[in-house]
Amino acid sequence: MSDTDSDIKTEAAFYRKKLILSTIIPIIVIILTWLVKMIEILFEIDFSSFGIHPLSADGLAGIILSPFIHADLNHLFNNTLPLFFLSLALFFFYSEVAFRVFILSWIFSGILVWIAGREAWHIGASGVVYGLASFLFFSGIIRKYYRLIALSLLIVFLYGSMVWGIFPGVYQNVSWEAHMLGFFSGIVLAVWFRHEGPQAPVQEWPEDDEEGGGEVETGREGEEVRGER
Repeated sequence: MSDTDSDIKTEAAFYRKKLILSTIIPIIVIILTWLVKMIEILFEIDFSSFGIHPLSADGLAGIILSPFIHADLNHLFNNTLPLFFLSLALFFFYSEVAFRVFILSWIFSGILVWIAGREAWHIGASGVVYGLASFLFFSGIIRKYYRLIALSLLIVFLYGSMVWGIFPGVYQNVSWEAHMLGFFSGIVLAVWFRHEGPQAPVQEWPEDDEEGGGEVETGREGEEVRGER
């Protein structure tokens, strides 16, 4: 086996392992979210009172708990796929800062909804989904790294229509505040972490020779000869 083949196999194994590790937290969160819904259905319980109720002490716990709670199976299913994909993309491409971005997106969007949301119980992982989508999009643009910009364009292609969810009245019985404030949280985190994690490679150009940019050539007897062109 050539060194090139060995390097390719080693690199492939590295990215395979990285992909598997990137699924751990998204899968855990999604399993917990579905488990909560299954408990609600099996025991005929409604956990909506554990959501976010703005400017109320009773609603503070929802900052942490509300993303686990959904109105029905359709609501949960609509959040599951984007939550998994966006979380996976975050942990794979931004592994150095992924955990902090994930947690802060969760907390920031929840706090902002608690402060600025309308008088209602806000539940669901939509705020986190919008936060992650916003971070992945704007972070790629800010870093000016072609691989991350490609990811930004993929986010637009897959979830660009989500932007309508940040406006009031577009969807009925939906917390547009969670969408809008989650989206805002993603922008803030993209700017905050812009100098951490993957960065665009810096082009390094060879410096000119001290004597005027001469090239090194080999003479008949093996000595170095500097010639100008």
